[in-house]
Formats: sequence, structure tokens, C-alpha cells
Amino acid sequence: MIDTCLLTLEGSVLARALRASMWVYPLVNAAHILGVALLVGAIVPLDLRLLGAWRALPLAPLWHVLTRTAAFGLMLAAGAGGLMFIARATEYAASGLFLAKMAIVGVATANALALRTTGLDTLLRSETAAPKLPGRVRFAALVSLLAWLVVVLLGRLVGYS
Repeated sequence: MIDTCLLTLEGSVLARALRASMWVYPLVNAAHILGVALLVGAIVPLDLRLLGAWRALPLAPLWHVLTRTAAFGLMLAAGAGGLMFIARATEYAASGLFLAKMAIVGVATANALALRTTGLDTLLRSETAAPKLPGRVRFAALVSLLAWLVVVLLGRLVGYS
């Protein structure tokens, strides 16, 4: 049943158009890379700040800008990645590297959503330059930093396997 679904995706008009075009697939790939760059480019400094770097910088403005940038990057990367997936669905679904990447994307995304429920928003509203962050916030930042870096590494390995 899953194989049938994957073959149906690969046989769709959109997937065939992606594979047949000299320009569309590379542009979708570039959009995926831009999304990853926005996501990781926002997450790394935010996680480092949550872990204690740049304590003199107020966290609230960084939080508001970088979380939105990361969310947009994730949506762009996921949308473009989904298009790339349908072009070679059976190949990607059989790749352990791809499946590991998707699992870690899930963990990292769930971690980010869980971080929003820690009460950090309340702390940021009354923040000074260097608020005392709860240990669970620092732990979530460490998980995030490591997870997204592993996602990037696995993504490159998928591209070369």
C-alpha cells in the first residue's frame, strides 16, 4: 500500500514536471536550501543566546525576530522539500539517511513547539538584558542546536547518497 502511494506520487503530473524541467527542480532545490539557511541561520544564534552567549544583548528582540525567521525558513524548506520528495519518493522513502533526517526534523520541531510552552514569553516581557533562564530552556536550546545541525549534515549526506 505504501509503495503504491509512493509510486502514485512519483507518477503525478507535478512530479513528472519536476523531473522533466531543466529549471524547475533546481529552483525548488534552491528554495529548499534558502529555507534551511533561514531556519538554521536564525536558530543557531538564538540557541547560543539561550545557552548564555551574548548576555549583554536583550533576549526579547532576538526571540521575536529569530523565531519568526526560523518558522518561515522551516515552512519554505518543508514545502520545497516536499516537492523534491515527490520527484523521487520511492528512492527517498528507502533511504535510511532520509528517514533519519525526517525523524530528527520531527524531534527538533516538537522541541521548538515545546519551548513555546515553557513560560519563556512571560519571562521575556519582564526581561532585563540577561534574565535567569530555567534549566529546561537551556536544555531545549542545546537539543535544538544539536538536532538542526544533524539535520543539515544528514540532508547533505542524502544529497550525495
